[in-house]
Amino acid sequence: MTLAELTPGQSGRIASVTGEPALVQRLYELGLCDGDEVEVLAVAPLGDPIGVRGGGPRLSLRKSDAHGVILE
Repeated sequence: MTLAELTPGQSGRIASVTGEPALVQRLYELGLCDGDEVEVLAVAPLGDPIGVRGGGPRLSLRKSDAHGVILE
């Protein structure tokens, strides 16, 4: 399951972050690290982006980027 598949109010634990190396590095810098708990807070009316909380500050991620966040 990926972060992009969750609906608002659902949460999960990050197993790994995949994708382009620059994107993976940026997500780690923003606080999305392996083993952290993340929760989807909201989804934009057209479905993209999604608001998440986890690891650090609240983030807004494109769904294409959220597909690279693999959950346990």
